[in-house]
Amino acid sequence: MAASAEVMNPSTEVLEAAVTSVFQPGNHAVELIQADGETAPKPPMPILVAAPKIAGTYPVAMFLHGFFLQSHFYEQVLKHCASFGFIMVAPQLQVSILTPTSSDEDIASASKVTDWLTEGLPSVLPEGVNPDVSKLALAGHSRGAHTAFSLALGYGKTNGLKFSALIGIDPVAGQDKSSQVSPKILTYEPSSFNIAMPVLVIGTGLGEQKRYEFLPGPACAPRDVNHREFYRECKPPCYHLVTRDYGHLDMLDDEYVALLFRYLCKEGKNRKDTMRRSVAGIMVAFLKAVLSGEDGELMVILKDPGLAPATLNPVECRLA
Repeated sequence: MAASAEVMNPSTEVLEAAVTSVFQPGNHAVELIQADGETAPKPPMPILVAAPKIAGTYPVAMFLHGFFLQSHFYEQVLKHCASFGFIMVAPQLQVSILTPTSSDEDIASASKVTDWLTEGLPSVLPEGVNPDVSKLALAGHSRGAHTAFSLALGYGKTNGLKFSALIGIDPVAGQDKSSQVSPKILTYEPSSFNIAMPVLVIGTGLGEQKRYEFLPGPACAPRDVNHREFYRECKPPCYHLVTRDYGHLDMLDDEYVALLFRYLCKEGKNRKDTMRRSVAGIMVAFLKAVLSGEDGELMVILKDPGLAPATLNPVECRLA
């Protein structure tokens, strides 16, 4: 009996190996494409696309960058997700990082990109690669996550495409509870979001802390307007996983983090690659579960979060 007790259930071993693999790049070679108006129909703004090179039909995820940032700051995360057979579409919502737009303008821009996907996206993809816009996810980081939630709540007008999944990465809705950005979507009532799709919220453990306490202003992801409240207001099914030892910008490519935010946002002390692989791997597991009906990796991560490269705590979900 003692000998057999030491042998892992083969099915468990296979699942854990699969979970570990989502935190490493997938099997698809990936091409980065800059759609900037040279193709027809013309995109409404510059759009970075990360797509598999191998011919096939793939689900699509639109990713909205954070405030004062640019879409190419997220290349490693986008490429990681695309390597598992997803077409990642990352519009540049702001014309310049020196002239940031309002949140309402970002919602309108994201709506225009959504309308462009049906006819415009196929024109920029590698030969034989086709988007399946019937399997469409919406994701965003920081204020881009607030924009994504706002779009999912109906604040933007689109021509008919429907989103099937929503991801918020360290979402931020303002400086504090009394000064939300427009639209003021947080109600501070549990399960109040009228969002009829599964939602994943990834938070950071250090986002609520300022890098230097003597500097004026709030933290980069202040309490009461960050991932905790976003998750609290989601309806089931929803998932909440927090990278305990990392900060608000630690999933960005190393060379692109703006100097200003280096002084404002507290950083984790460990390798940023660990954070990027953890965030991207969780996104892949969630997208596979919702868009492809393959929920094995997501369920194992929820059961054994220690399989992720970064420490995840807390890890919680509401399924019904």
